[in-house]
Order: sequence, then structure tokens, then C-alpha cells
Amino acid sequence: MSDDLKPRFIESLKRNNDQIREDRAKVIGEDSELIYRRRVEDIELKIKRLEREQEGLIDISPLDKNSLTFADFQPEAFVQKDMELSLTIRNLNIQFEVTKKRFEYLFGKTF
Repeated sequence: MSDDLKPRFIESLKRNNDQIREDRAKVIGEDSELIYRRRVEDIELKIKRLEREQEGLIDISPLDKNSLTFADFQPEAFVQKDMELSLTIRNLNIQFEVTKKRFEYLFGKTF
């Protein structure tokens, strides 16, 4: 069984520059890819949440099922919030497309 064991420390010291560079490149590449992918996914999640919030703005439910009065609806606040969400979603969509394409370019993988 001891024949199967290899002295990892000694082998590590014997590696040449190309092997060392390759190992470092793999580590750096894997970390960068993972972090980049997470950032793109975070942007995508923000977009989905904001779209849900924007859809929630148009749910103007009455006070109860027999009432025709809507619960404290303020048109000015509605318009302002809807416009803000629309612009934020638009900007995030642009950011998402740009970072997704950049990810694919840098790492050679489709997102």
C-alpha cells in the first residue's frame, strides 16, 4: 500500500515553470469564471424581482370583495414608481446582455 503513495511535496518542488503556470492559470480561470457567472446570474435575478414588483404595482385590489373602492391608490406615486422600475429594468437588461456576451467571450462557454 505504501507503494501507491507519492511524495506530493517533493513532486511539487520538481515541477517546471510550464506546469506551475498551467496550474495557476487553471485556478485563476476557474475562480474568475465562477465569480463572473454568479454576477451574471445576480443581474438576471434582480431583473426578475423588479419585473414581479412592477407587475405587483398594477394589482389594485379593492378593500374587500363587495367594495368598489380601491385601497389608497395614488396615481402620481404609481406612475413615478412604474417609471423608475422600467428604467432600472432596462438598464439591468443592457448590463445583463453585455456581461453575458463578455462571459461567453472570456470563457468560451454559452451562458
